[in-house]
Amino acid sequence: MNPSAPLAAPAAPRGLEPPLPSQGTSRPLILGSTSRYRRELLERLRVPFDVAAPEVDETPQPGEAPRALAERLALAKARAVAQAFPGAVVIGSDQVADLNGVPLGKPGNHARAVLQLRQMRGQAVVFQTAVAVVCLETGFAQSALAAVRVKFRDLGDAEIEHYLRAEQPYDCAGSAKSEGLGIALLESIDSDDPTALIGLPLIRTCRLISAAGIALLAPREAAR
Repeated sequence: MNPSAPLAAPAAPRGLEPPLPSQGTSRPLILGSTSRYRRELLERLRVPFDVAAPEVDETPQPGEAPRALAERLALAKARAVAQAFPGAVVIGSDQVADLNGVPLGKPGNHARAVLQLRQMRGQAVVFQTAVAVVCLETGFAQSALAAVRVKFRDLGDAEIEHYLRAEQPYDCAGSAKSEGLGIALLESIDSDDPTALIGLPLIRTCRLISAAGIALLAPREAAR
């Protein structure tokens, strides 16, 4: 569900036109992501926003650490969408699973998901979740990283297979869909930003978009 007005101008990605401003700010808010998980998380803030798909090559650079990859891609996604909407406040985000320094992204298919979960069983994995906020007209560009340490159970092959058939988490970094049956894969989660593991660290997101001029808690009368 897209919480803002209908979209249609040719200048924007995939036929989008500049959205209406969010309440409490003179600038519109755009989520630069097609992830339904991030969209659902951002809807919790009860501020109008639109969604635009960023055109970004997500291939890791040679020797790039998982943390650096997540931060680079989050900023690249925000900047890519901001090019089409220079007056908007744009959110970009990316998540990379970090298994002893080796980046694990979205598996994309069943076979790669099986391989990922076999690699991670019994291991501690850090999910590096980055968020970036950009507004080209004001020159605002900031990012933040939430590192979530997750301990996986020592999973059997049959458990892995049952989970994957049930959830099909092929669009989730590290094949871990913790908001669903994936929670049964885990022994523990350690994070200071509770929604980061799902894909968007809302505490950090609130801080960044507030700094960019989106008034999340301003009364309507005061925001006019």
